[in-house]
Amino acid sequence: MLSEVTAVRYVTPLREGGSLPGVVEADNLGTYVAKFRGAGQGPKALIADVIGGELARRLGLPTPELVVLVIDPVIGRAEPDEEVQDLLKASGGANLGVDFLSGALAFDPAVHPVDEQLASRVLWLDAFIENVDRSWRNPNLLMWRGTVWLIDHGASLYFHHNWPRAADHVLRPFKADDHVLAKFATAVGQADADLRPLVTDELLRDVLAQVPDEWLVDSGFDDAEAGREAYRSHLRDRAARSEAWLP
Repeated sequence: MLSEVTAVRYVTPLREGGSLPGVVEADNLGTYVAKFRGAGQGPKALIADVIGGELARRLGLPTPELVVLVIDPVIGRAEPDEEVQDLLKASGGANLGVDFLSGALAFDPAVHPVDEQLASRVLWLDAFIENVDRSWRNPNLLMWRGTVWLIDHGASLYFHHNWPRAADHVLRPFKADDHVLAKFATAVGQADADLRPLVTDELLRDVLAQVPDEWLVDSGFDDAEAGREAYRSHLRDRAARSEAWLP
């Protein structure tokens, strides 16, 4: 599972996030963007964030470190914002922490050209996990230390909101017209040839092992391992048929 740290201070909310993420300091002296299990999207958004982010990491795409961020709601007592207080009260236990990239800039496709290979690999990953939240309106990309970094995969894996119909998504085509990197991603076929063989059962099991048991149980599974198997089976089958969904 992901490394575990404990939040010691709530610093500030990030109002641009729909689920009201916040910046927190942890007991390892690190600073993280906290994604809260008590937010409106619930634990499924955290599961998608871990699967998308850890797949990106294992496929060689730049993405911040993820940790399990343990929160005691008491850290919100001094917070004057009642909405934040309520969120912290509803989020006791294991939450998601995303390493805070100090000094990172928001990505702008008009200012920051992206290498063809990197753009194509990012688009391939988003098509694979059905990430609909990498548009020009909300790129979920940062510029840090001279390169593009991928953040926020919580809107991915839309199939897990309706498991009885998840099989319908295995061959579902990905619409890339609105993707922020579409104009740079001119080698998606090569990205598919490079990345698809890497998505093995072993890799998927390793990625899914990073998801905390309690998130899987809280999202509706009676048993965490059954949940991991459901995700693994779906992603394995989708990876095997990339010709069906590749833009």
